[in-house]
Amino acid sequence: MRRAGRGRSGLLAGFAVALLVLVVVVAVIQLSRSPRGVQAPPTGVPGGTPASGALQATPVTGRVTGRVPTDCHERRARDGQPLPDPVCTPGVVSTAVTQDNLSATICRSGYTKTVRPPASDTGAYKRKVMGAYHDSGPPGDYEFDHLVSLELGGSNDVGNLWPERNDHPPDGAINSKDPVENALHRAVCAHQVSLAAAQTAIATDWTMALATLGLPPVR
Repeated sequence: MRRAGRGRSGLLAGFAVALLVLVVVVAVIQLSRSPRGVQAPPTGVPGGTPASGALQATPVTGRVTGRVPTDCHERRARDGQPLPDPVCTPGVVSTAVTQDNLSATICRSGYTKTVRPPASDTGAYKRKVMGAYHDSGPPGDYEFDHLVSLELGGSNDVGNLWPERNDHPPDGAINSKDPVENALHRAVCAHQVSLAAAQTAIATDWTMALATLGLPPVR
């Protein structure tokens, strides 16, 4: 009887050891499959966070692409300026513009003319997106704005276009967001901030983009 007891104890001990080994093996496999942490921003480029890839990217064909959203609601920034619905208009960037080819794309004179869609294309989409945003005013009261501007590598996807109400004076030509876009473009081309950081900042809240990146306000 004593030998039988020792045999059973030995079997239980062996089973426990085997179970422990199995648990360790499973844990190792799970760790090897788990996603890596967010990579550090590229060195040598100030303002390199958040990491590249935060925004969806699509090819730019010179035409408006994507599906028109439904039931969108404009938000307001701290200073009362309009912000698009983050679900309908999260911001979309071009797959063709990268940190490595700035001099051949957005920092090259005349780049935006090569990718801007024609008015005949944007006009039809503008009315549809205005309807999605429940904007009943005349189309002329709104700019069909690229949330991430073309000069920052923005896409013509509908997810990057929204009806921004004009706030410029009758004799003016630009809205309040335009100088922010220009300042970010200059900073990116001067390598003061990374392309990805500028794109994400303006898509998140264009009114705070410069402050978020530590850049001076526009004058």
